[in-house]
Order: sequence, then structure tokens, then C-alpha cells
Amino acid sequence: MAGIVIAQTTVNDEAKAYEMAQGAVEARLSAAADVEARMTLFYWDDGTLRHERGYRVSFTTTTERVADLEAWVHERHPYRVPQWIVLPAAGTTEGYLARVVKETASGRYSS
Repeated sequence: MAGIVIAQTTVNDEAKAYEMAQGAVEARLSAAADVEARMTLFYWDDGTLRHERGYRVSFTTTTERVADLEAWVHERHPYRVPQWIVLPAAGTTEGYLARVVKETASGRYSS
């Protein structure tokens, strides 16, 4: 059976964060998506240290769907090189794993 991962990205636009979270769930690439409260991002861009307001989007998906989710997010992401971090979700219950697998099994998108 599949495993669960949490895939994360950040964006500097609240509406875009909501759009990506909802769209990934609607496309069945993610069983759930969380948009975290506004935070401050610090990063290097072409040799310049920048900071801006941002939002982290965390997607709950399966190991089988994470590559499709990554392609989908990168097609819609406003950054040239978006943050993309995938974390294993260890210790999940069998019931939750079954739910995530069910909710992402009929995905309408594949890369």
C-alpha cells in the first residue's frame, strides 16, 4: 500500500496560496491542503537578500501521487524556482492512510 507524504511550498500571495490548495484537492492530487498563517520569508535572489510576506501550503498526498502533484504545483507557481519539500508522514493510522489513498486515487491530473 502507498505511504503518505506532506509536500510543502511557499508563495507570497494569499489568494494564490488558497487557489493552489483548493485546486490540488479538487484535482485529487492531494487529500487535504493547509494554508498556514502569514509569515515572513527571507531568501537570496540573484545575490540579494530579500524578505516578504508569505504563506506555506502543505499538501497531504501519497507517495504514488507526489510527482504528479509536484508537476501540477510547478505549472501554477508564480516563482521561477519554487520551494518544494516532501516530508514522510510516519506513524499514520491505517484508517487515515486509507482515506488519503481513496481521496487521491481518482486523480484527474498526471504529468
